[in-house]
Amino acid sequence: MPVQKERALYRFNYTILWFCFFLFRILFPIFVRIILTFLRKYAMVKIKEGFKGERFISLPEELLHKYGMDPLIGNLYVCKIGFFPRVKYHSVHKEKGCHYAMLIYCVEGKGWYSIYDRNYPVEKNQYILIPPHVPYSFRADEENPWTIYWLHFRGKVSSHFIPTHSAPSSILPGEYTRIQDRIRLFEEIYGSFSMGYIKEYMTYSSMCLYQFLSSFTLSEQFQHINIPSHKEYPFSSKVIHYMEENIERNLTLHELAAYFKYSPSHFSMLFKKEMVVSPINYFIRLKIQKACQYIALTNLKLNEISAKLGFDEPAYFARVFIKIMGVSPSSYRKNDSTHA
Repeated sequence: MPVQKERALYRFNYTILWFCFFLFRILFPIFVRIILTFLRKYAMVKIKEGFKGERFISLPEELLHKYGMDPLIGNLYVCKIGFFPRVKYHSVHKEKGCHYAMLIYCVEGKGWYSIYDRNYPVEKNQYILIPPHVPYSFRADEENPWTIYWLHFRGKVSSHFIPTHSAPSSILPGEYTRIQDRIRLFEEIYGSFSMGYIKEYMTYSSMCLYQFLSSFTLSEQFQHINIPSHKEYPFSSKVIHYMEENIERNLTLHELAAYFKYSPSHFSMLFKKEMVVSPINYFIRLKIQKACQYIALTNLKLNEISAKLGFDEPAYFARVFIKIMGVSPSSYRKNDSTHA
């Protein structure tokens, strides 16, 4: 009798173990998927700043409040400003909004943002202007994260720069656009704001902010100055202008040819006929020329310059720079500072 009880107990325990193993095989993959979903939604959402190649500047709130009382600054001024290249998992959620307005200008990649209970995709060459005191959230795309210029601003007239619609607006590179003029203006504001402890520099950044924001809200008027009234530009000049407007992108021959409505071979032939070198070769040289300007005229780190000009890896940027300039980027910076 004891042997029969022992066997029955053994069979019972074996059945329980087999059943537990069966449940484990079924439930474990489900449990893993739930954990991964949770991490994507809640763990990654906390990444607001701290990205490779990022730049941003802010000033103490006490100083900003003091500047807000100044008649030349108080109408419109920057609170914080920055540049984030290819920022995967970049995400912000503000349940009560903020006490400042915000501009986000996407020049590469994509993301999305939510406001007034609606979601909007944000693509490259688009911008959004977020009003103060309104709940919002935004996030970079995980597969193709955005590269953005952004700034926080406020002042007595700041609300006049907020559009009545919430959807992103587009500024597409074109033959007569002034995208690089806009970027140079951003850098001017950034440089002045970085000296913001000195009141005159803060004043100048505020004056520039009017034109910078107007270049978005009055983009047609901003571009109009470059539209020729009667003369026709040579083919290569149009192409070079388009390259300069897209200097931070990795344009391919097919993309260039498609924009000007030619086949790649015919487009390349037309360009080489006027400029001798191939379009892509010339585009890379323009990038390195721009890199030299950044090295000589700014305090940007070399990896920041590399990211800013669309090079995926700093090592590749260095190889291209050496091939064209004959020296490494670091040597170029050292020599430039020596001869200054």
